[in-house]
Amino acid sequence: MARDKITNHREAVNIVTCPVMRSLLVLGGKWKLLLLYLLAFEFKGGHLRYSDFVDLIPNISAKVLSSELKELEADGLIIRTMYHEIPPRVEYTLSETGAELATPVVRAIHTFGEQYKDAMRNPPLN
Repeated sequence: MARDKITNHREAVNIVTCPVMRSLLVLGGKWKLLLLYLLAFEFKGGHLRYSDFVDLIPNISAKVLSSELKELEADGLIIRTMYHEIPPRVEYTLSETGAELATPVVRAIHTFGEQYKDAMRNPPLN
């Protein structure tokens, strides 16, 4: 009986207006947060090249890497700069929006990962 009252008052998540869903739509994907982390904290002079991502994430396929980078660029979190030279060179940097919005999220996830690792090393006694 009490469960029916709770269920009747609960609303479905609106994927258009829910900030968490909006964030997941932009940051979701197996590699996006790692790509943002690498740009925010592992960059070389403020940028990374496509080959740098390949070297840093050996398990990612070329198709998925290209797709994730294109999506992050379309969402305004990274900037792709193409240099017209031989051989062609492409560099990626965090956009101003990416630096302001994504960097604190990535830092928080990094902190969570470190704390979770420590917690699992010393699990609480029940």
